[in-house]
Amino acid sequence: MVIDELKSADVGRCAELEKEMFAGDSPWPAAAFRAELKAPYNRYFAAREELGAPPIGYAGISILGPAGDHECEIHTIAVAAAHRGRGIGRDLLDAMLAVADQRDAPVYLEVRVDNEPAIGLYESVGFVKSGLRRGYYQPSGADAFTMIRPAPSGKMPEHPDE
Repeated sequence: MVIDELKSADVGRCAELEKEMFAGDSPWPAAAFRAELKAPYNRYFAAREELGAPPIGYAGISILGPAGDHECEIHTIAVAAAHRGRGIGRDLLDAMLAVADQRDAPVYLEVRVDNEPAIGLYESVGFVKSGLRRGYYQPSGADAFTMIRPAPSGKMPEHPDE
């Protein structure tokens, strides 16, 4: 297994995986991935079975705010169904958390309230539930928990999501 940078050549495969995994909740098209990759404040990672292989998972994080006072937000993390249960999601999450930890930044994310495996993964690395977003996922209308992980120094934003 290799975790490396998601490249523009990967966006077609990512859009295919989105359709498989998130059909009921507005899967991202290739254009959305292209836009995310172009933003200078984003870092996207791919999980591959070997170097140069198509992605079997992907994840993205944004670095927000001024230098010295960054916050990070996880935009997405996904692993193809056939490859789940092998620690790939944790490896992708670890890559994103390393980006945040280099900046001593707290990290936010949203997760479906019924996605118990993901919630367990996030809690295992220090995330806590900080709020509920009703109807967050569209068009299904599924609710999401907002979760936050403090910065390595323990620094938390002044007004965490409620």
